[in-house]
Amino acid sequence: MTRLTTEFWVQAYLQRLNLANIPAFVTQKGDLTAGAVIVKLNTLDGNAQAFERSFDLEKGQRAWIGMAVGCEAEVDMSIQRQKSFDPDLWVIEVEDKQGRHLLDEPGLA
Repeated sequence: MTRLTTEFWVQAYLQRLNLANIPAFVTQKGDLTAGAVIVKLNTLDGNAQAFERSFDLEKGQRAWIGMAVGCEAEVDMSIQRQKSFDPDLWVIEVEDKQGRHLLDEPGLA
């Protein structure tokens, strides 16, 4: 099975968000081929969530899971901790008052 590079996946994700009129930008660029990705969803009300990909043992596939939720400052601190020990990490910030991130749509797992 061929795997997509992280850079390709990030560009495709940003394009899907753009097509849905959801603002998003890369706040940390990691390894182009195999860096992990964290998606921060900022609901623009002082709250945020962060998602990371993980392997779901029950379903036998990769899935996006919540790694932090709460006030934006707390979520940012959680992301900072991850960045401190993973220099290859990508961070994408999505800004949407409705809480849309599209990670649950087909093709983004």
